[in-house]
Amino acid sequence: MFLIMAVIRDPIWKNIYIDDSLFEATKCSAFIRLNNIRQLGPTYLVYPGATHTRSSHSFGVFHIGSKLLKTLEKKGATWISKIGRASFLAACLFHDIGHFPFTHSLKELPLEEHESLSAKAVKLPELAKCIEKFGGDSEQTASIIDEKISINDSETLFYRKLLSGVLDPDKLDYLNRDAFFCGVPYGVQDTDYIIQNLEPSLKNGITLEDNKLISVENILFSKYLMYRSVYWHKNVRISTALMKKALNAALTEKKIITSELYELDDNSIFSVLEKCKNFPEYKCALAVKNNFLYETVFEFSFDTSNNLHKNLEDLKFRSNFEKELAEKLNIEQTDILIDVPENISFESNLLDGKETVFSKNTIKSFTQNLRKIRIAINPKVIQKIPKNFIDESNFM
Repeated sequence: MFLIMAVIRDPIWKNIYIDDSLFEATKCSAFIRLNNIRQLGPTYLVYPGATHTRSSHSFGVFHIGSKLLKTLEKKGATWISKIGRASFLAACLFHDIGHFPFTHSLKELPLEEHESLSAKAVKLPELAKCIEKFGGDSEQTASIIDEKISINDSETLFYRKLLSGVLDPDKLDYLNRDAFFCGVPYGVQDTDYIIQNLEPSLKNGITLEDNKLISVENILFSKYLMYRSVYWHKNVRISTALMKKALNAALTEKKIITSELYELDDNSIFSVLEKCKNFPEYKCALAVKNNFLYETVFEFSFDTSNNLHKNLEDLKFRSNFEKELAEKLNIEQTDILIDVPENISFESNLLDGKETVFSKNTIKSFTQNLRKIRIAINPKVIQKIPKNFIDESNFM
């Protein structure tokens, strides 16, 4: 057992206990930066309570990860070593330390994945020393966080599956935490029940008896409802798309460089863009900062059989298509926005081929119901748009 020194008061999990040596690592500049990165980015523009941070989420994942390991050890996970346990818990705490502002919204840009950045961060001396003092190994911690690191060690692979799976600590925290701060009931999970009914599996991380798969079903449906009501709320989508448009232009025109972006938080990103604001797309970022969002004038379901829809998934094609529409409408390209949500997956299996009541077709319908292509216009020029111009016939 590790000597518990620090107690963190958390609105979701109440007391979170953490060894002092690992808690010391949360005082480094990389982790402190997470205090100024909102877990849900600009979602607070729609749900004012959603101002919780990546750091609070990280503590929550550590808490659930601790409870999960204790349960699995009691149920026979004899392969869990002292070093492995410490490395996994460090991975829980630092899995998001590589996050930068709007990370999940910028997947289409040529940026390094935050898992890779987190893996690099935990190997730097400041964090590595604390992890080793805690009893872990920073290299193993990095390998647990970043799935692209090639490993053959079965214990490390076990931890990797624990941290990233259907019933992982990350998902169990963010669904509960996001629902709480947004004031919606959809993401709430019976976390203690779920953890107590998990069984250890060296190959798969965890498994569940068939009669306990209601936990997976609840996760799947909760994730769908949270995407529908919160994560992909139309105004959340528009605000993140505006920032993507601004940052894509800033990076393309070398107003900022990628390494600079990785070190920013939700406040400094606007400061940096303001210093180099002599590019047209800056007004898109300014619109988000001032909560002056573009107005959705048309939306339609993404059709995987439609060539135009598939082409719009490409950011360069989408940008050119925006330009064409802007010219037809006699407005600036920066006054029009096309948002195309990425294709997301809803994990329907929990190990060993077991399936929930949600069939593959049901899961597919989740994504189809959520993916809406939206056309949004700057409210200042919306009166210029002919009422019959933007209709479905232009996108068939």
